[in-house]
Amino acid sequence: MGKMTKERRNLSIGLLIFTAVVVSIAVMGIILLRPSTEYIEGQADVDDYRVSTKVTSRIVKFLVEEGDTVQAGDTLVILDAPDVEAKLQQAEAAEQAAQAKSQEAQNGTRQEQIQGALNMWQKAKAGVEIAEKTYARVKTLYDQGVVAAQKYDEATAQRDAAIATEKAAHSQYQMAVNGARREDKEAAEAMVNRAKGAISEVRSYIKETVLTAPISGEVTEIFPKAGELVGAGAPIMNISDMSKMWVTFNIREDLLNNIGMGKTFETTVPAIGNKKLTLRTYYMKDVGSYATWKATKTTGQYDMKTFQVKARPEQKVDGLRPGMSVIFPIEHR
Repeated sequence: MGKMTKERRNLSIGLLIFTAVVVSIAVMGIILLRPSTEYIEGQADVDDYRVSTKVTSRIVKFLVEEGDTVQAGDTLVILDAPDVEAKLQQAEAAEQAAQAKSQEAQNGTRQEQIQGALNMWQKAKAGVEIAEKTYARVKTLYDQGVVAAQKYDEATAQRDAAIATEKAAHSQYQMAVNGARREDKEAAEAMVNRAKGAISEVRSYIKETVLTAPISGEVTEIFPKAGELVGAGAPIMNISDMSKMWVTFNIREDLLNNIGMGKTFETTVPAIGNKKLTLRTYYMKDVGSYATWKATKTTGQYDMKTFQVKARPEQKVDGLRPGMSVIFPIEHR
C-alpha cells in the first residue's frame, strides 16, 4: 500500500515538471514570436537666419533681446561707421566737381574767349594783307632786277608765314565757336554718372548701419555686446523661423516599411509630457557611406544603409522647440 502511494506521488511530480516545461516553452515561443519595438530618436529643427552687416562698424545699441519675437522689417540693432560717413563726403565732393566739368562742356566756350579768338583771327588776316602787298612790291622790283634774290625770298617767306598764322587763328576761332567736342561732352557726363554711382554705393553701406529683421521669428542668439567692433560679414544675431519646424531622423533602411514620401506616422515628445505628434514625411535620402560598400555578403545578409528622413508636423504643437527629442516607435519581427 505504501509503495503504491509513493509511485503515485512520483508520477504527480513528473506530470507537474512536464507541464511546467511545456508552459515555459510556450511562453518563450510567444515572446520570441511577438513583434519587437525599436525606438528611433529624432530632433526638432527650424531655419536659422544670421543677421550681419556689410561694413566694419561699432555696435551702438541693441533694440531686441534673446527670446524676443520680431516681425520682418523690425529694427534690431544700430551701428556706427564713421569711415563710411567720411567716404560719403568725399563722393559728394567728387560728384560736384564732375557736375561743374560737365556743365562747362555742355555750355561751350565763354563769349569772352570767342571774342578773343575772333580778334586774333582778324589780326592775322590783316597781317596776311600786309604780307601780300609787300610780296607783290618786292616781286615787281625783283623782276626788274632792282632787288636781290634774298630780299625776294624773305618777302615770300613772310607772306607764307602770315598765311599759316591766319589759318591757325581761324581754326582757334572755329573751336571757340563750336565749343567742346561730342566726345568731350560724353566723357564729362560719364564722370558725373561715375560719381553718382560712388555716392549710391556709399549710401548703401550707410543703410547697413541700421539692421532690420529679414523674417518674422524669434531672436535665439546675440553674439557680440554693445560697444564692440564687428567686421564686415560677421554674424551679429540669429533669428529662427518658428513657423516652419521639422523633425529629422536617421533610420536604417530595414525600418522604413511604414515611412514613405508623403506618409504620416505617430511620434511622442518627451519634453512636453510625451505629447503625441503626427508627422508627414517630405524628405528622404541616404546619408552615404565613407567605407567600401558591398552589395551582398557571403553569409546571405546584406549591408544596411541609413537614410535621413525629414517630416513636418501635421498640426501646431504648443511647447515644441528646436532641439527637442522626438521618439518614433517602430515594430518589426
